[in-house]
Amino acid sequence: MESLSMVGLRLTLKQRYFLLLCFAVGAIIAYQFTRNLLEVERMSRVEGLRANSSQFTLERKPFHILGGSIHYFRVPKGYWEDRLRKMKACGLNTLTTYVPWNLHEPERGVFNFEDQLDLEAYLRLAASLGLWVILRPGPYICAEWDLGGLPSWLLRDKNMKLRTTYPGFTAAVNPFFNQLMKKVVPHQYSKGGPIIAVQVENEYGSFAKDEDYMPFIKEALLSRGITELLLTSDNREGLKRGGVKGALETINFQKLNPNDIKYLDGIQPNKPKLVMEYWSGWFDLWGDLHHMYTAEDMIPVVTEILKLDMSINLYMFHGGTNFGFMSGAFAVGMPAPRPMVTSYDYDAPLSEAGDYTTKYHLLRNLFSHYHAQPLPELPSNQERRAYQPIVIHQHLSLWDSLHFTDKPLKSERPVNMENLPVNNNNGQSYGYTLYETTMTSKGTLNSQNNIRDRALVFVDKHFVGVLDYETQELPLPDGKGKRTLSLLVENCGRVNYGKTLDDQRKGLVGDIELNKRPLSDFIIRSLDMKPGFVNRLESSGHWMSMHQRPSFPGFFQARLYVNSFPKDTFIKLPGWSKGVVFINGKNLGRYWSIGPQQTLYVPGLWLHKGDNQVIVFEEQETDGKIQFASSPDYGMTVDVQ
Repeated sequence: MESLSMVGLRLTLKQRYFLLLCFAVGAIIAYQFTRNLLEVERMSRVEGLRANSSQFTLERKPFHILGGSIHYFRVPKGYWEDRLRKMKACGLNTLTTYVPWNLHEPERGVFNFEDQLDLEAYLRLAASLGLWVILRPGPYICAEWDLGGLPSWLLRDKNMKLRTTYPGFTAAVNPFFNQLMKKVVPHQYSKGGPIIAVQVENEYGSFAKDEDYMPFIKEALLSRGITELLLTSDNREGLKRGGVKGALETINFQKLNPNDIKYLDGIQPNKPKLVMEYWSGWFDLWGDLHHMYTAEDMIPVVTEILKLDMSINLYMFHGGTNFGFMSGAFAVGMPAPRPMVTSYDYDAPLSEAGDYTTKYHLLRNLFSHYHAQPLPELPSNQERRAYQPIVIHQHLSLWDSLHFTDKPLKSERPVNMENLPVNNNNGQSYGYTLYETTMTSKGTLNSQNNIRDRALVFVDKHFVGVLDYETQELPLPDGKGKRTLSLLVENCGRVNYGKTLDDQRKGLVGDIELNKRPLSDFIIRSLDMKPGFVNRLESSGHWMSMHQRPSFPGFFQARLYVNSFPKDTFIKLPGWSKGVVFINGKNLGRYWSIGPQQTLYVPGLWLHKGDNQVIVFEEQETDGKIQFASSPDYGMTVDVQ
């Protein structure tokens, strides 16, 4: 009897386990069925951006893209919400942004999507504010950004052919897109996110070196899960060669030419028309004037575009700043590249510091007619403050800072920046490189046009002149015995547009001659001035008092005391020549007395109550103090032609 009851107990336990198992499996099947049902319902209920007729539709309803460009990488993260709220309040419904490969993959295989580069946070913010997104992931973006957003380590390959199906390029694009699309795909419209369209590359029609390249990029997007509407973007000339089958072609311009619209209609009949880049202003070059495009010129064109039932994206709606060394250079139609300034104000409707302009208010009035409901109230502007001037209290010569740099390279011949064995063998991307060798005779130094882009020349640490694209010869002073010749070469910014991208290696890219003989036996030091270097400088015990006469180039240190909640401000450096400013370790960008830009934007977010450290790297002269202003000075102006 006892044994029989035990068997009955075991059977009961088995039955219980079996029932539990059946219940669990049933629950999983029911969950999956419900999920599939919801997915089917969602897919049948909504439909993303479509271009199947002469007008866009979104969710199967006619849709007018009223867009504007704001690049997350040009605006301090803490100000993203302020700028996007102001975009929404202007009546725009769509945000467009590029994705800068060179920031997201600074070293091959090392990816950064955090903090300032948290693209997903930017997309979530746009969605929370009710803004749709057109994403422009490149890999090339132009954007007046160094090398058009392509990472400089690509140029370590001497045979590199950028923006082509050259295996060395595609082998680099694929891992980047693998990482990027993991971040992007979940934020598409079909997944409940804000992304309604994705651009295939950028203005390829102006480059067009490889007919297989655009299909490669298109497939790179599709194969990684991009399902939204695909677009291309070109100016009128680029439309001839910039398209790719299956992507809607869009046009870029500033002044409306009816013939351009007819041409777009001709190559793409019965399709909606989008001005992907309506240029609200223009960029500036060092040594030039500040470009202005007046509201009186702009508003009638925007009005006409909308009357023609075309969609529009304002490039830029808010430009922001080329912080650090990220500004590009312009070379089209010029004998030599001309570097871009630090500000990317662009004369846009929202200023560099996020202030409303006349353009903004006129656009808000215009766009309000395209909304059934009143527009949101205007968010308040950030407060600004002109802090009292501060006095430099310490200096450190360039020569005394060299032991804070990476181990120098000894090389018989010059080595360009990108091929230096630094940054885990990814080369040097930005900043300065110091080349030193010995000389035993006087004579004439000839750069052979191998300096990219500008070199300060020293003999035994005494400044003797500048070599650049215009000045390629320099007489050296007399002297006895062995002397040290030093060339401090600055990368002033790589070209971001045009057909010379493959030729953007920096530093010394070939031999330098003295009396027509190539110099040799160089010691080469990388001065990329990354945060680690700046932090080592700050803690150095080698700083000297300003009572001791400074030598140039040099680093100059001051303290900005903030006694209340920090406000945005602008730095002014009259009496200084050329260099870079760091505040609390952050690189604000380059300044240069030749203008047009005369101030550098300082976000209040980057300051704190109490002492703030200011370090200036100056090449040639200083008046010993730093001034502040509550408004920017971009120099003498000229109308955009």
